[in-house]
Amino acid sequence: MNIFIINGGQKFGHSGGRFNKSIAEATIRFFNNEPDFEVRSTDINEGYDPKQEVENYKWADVVIYHTPVWWFQLPHGMKKYIDVVFTEGHDKGIYRSDGRSSANPAINYGTGGSMHGKHYMLTTSWNAPKEAFTLPGEFFNEKSVDEGPMFGFHRMNAFTGMKPLESMHFHDVEKNADIVNDLKRYEEHLTKLFITKEKEMLPDVISLP
Repeated sequence: MNIFIINGGQKFGHSGGRFNKSIAEATIRFFNNEPDFEVRSTDINEGYDPKQEVENYKWADVVIYHTPVWWFQLPHGMKKYIDVVFTEGHDKGIYRSDGRSSANPAINYGTGGSMHGKHYMLTTSWNAPKEAFTLPGEFFNEKSVDEGPMFGFHRMNAFTGMKPLESMHFHDVEKNADIVNDLKRYEEHLTKLFITKEKEMLPDVISLP
């Protein structure tokens, strides 16, 4: 199985991108220690060739995204990466069109992706505690990360034809980071998804609105 790992932990302002770098490095180690996986990776801070990134998407069976969330959306470097690479991938393996036809332009929007049969997994890191998403009266109105702030990100990937594996989100990392336990939980998450399920070709995708 081919795994393409993208580290979107941007170095900017007071952020050194260290948390997501640690998570991305843990992902690379995990798959490199397993015999049935091939790994490619990109760090958005190190520069990239858009044509090669398109080839990485085409090569991958699973794309794994690691990103912090800044102001409730992707950091600008990660968003630029998506804009540049997906634009390069138009009619070259990521998507063909928006899926509509001139005969009936009102239907079939979002069905023109070229990456059907592939999967993706998302990790995010937050200053917000997990309770901000779950408790009544708290900031995110009881909307999960996947259903709320990352809804557009998931639809972006659906546009390409990929299906989502279970996400993992790290909370309160700015004030109360626990990297040791976070890495332990994350390795358990990868084991469940990719070692336990690998022989079944990853049938368990998450249900999103």
